[in-house]
Amino acid sequence: MRHRPAVALILALLFLASCAPPEGVTYLGRHALALEDPRAGGFSGLELDATGTRLYAASDRGTLFEARVRRDGGRIAGVETLRVTTLPGRVPGRPGASDAEGLALRDGRLWIAYEGQSRVETFPGGDVLPRAAAFARWPENRGAEALAVDGAGRLYTLPEAGEGDAFPLYRFAEGRWRVVGRLPRDGGFVPVGADFDDAGRLYILERAFVGVGFRSRVRRVRPGDRPLAPETVLPATAPGRHGNLEGLAVWRDGGGRLRLTMIADDNFLAVQRSEIVEYALP
Repeated sequence: MRHRPAVALILALLFLASCAPPEGVTYLGRHALALEDPRAGGFSGLELDATGTRLYAASDRGTLFEARVRRDGGRIAGVETLRVTTLPGRVPGRPGASDAEGLALRDGRLWIAYEGQSRVETFPGGDVLPRAAAFARWPENRGAEALAVDGAGRLYTLPEAGEGDAFPLYRFAEGRWRVVGRLPRDGGFVPVGADFDDAGRLYILERAFVGVGFRSRVRRVRPGDRPLAPETVLPATAPGRHGNLEGLAVWRDGGGRLRLTMIADDNFLAVQRSEIVEYALP
């Protein structure tokens, strides 16, 4: 009996070690968002410009935040709201249909994915892209969540609802969506964010709720691979280490390192965190 506390401690340490970033991956810290605008919160989609100082965040309530990120020594020291815009796809009185979840940015142009009534629209403009037939079958709260655009301007999305043992990866090209791969299910994680690096690799942020908090991880794939062969670049974090991370931006800093910047959706609840988290890859 007297050995049980020691065994529990060893198991806890082993668990924490398994959640630690691999060698070369650096945790750069978190920045709590305390924006005064009452519309600030519920951030699910995230994009940064090439300098990491201009931020775009989509809210669950159909608004787009543009902000300036102030950095000190490369780490986030402050976030200043520049503009708050009501998105064209916002449907008054229908919060599910207004649920903006994914963002993609290329050459100053934005695309927005909505989870309820799964669809992707342009911003500015609000033009809705043709929908795949499967989009209508996705549950309202488990539809198009992750959105990314590659170097050729092609859009990619994944639903939070899987099909069997995988999540279909859709690509929009030549006016239609096609399945170009399947992300294998693993460990109760679901895709919630995505972005490309400058080498054409797609990074997918995944989340799992384990009762006492959220776990997050990032895997990457090359969309042309058949089948997709996910590589874990950020192993699953310990429950509660971060908030409900849902948005992902991948960019290269002035030192040449790839950064993973993620934003947490607090669902406008005081018990959840609204924060930005950053890691640097080797």
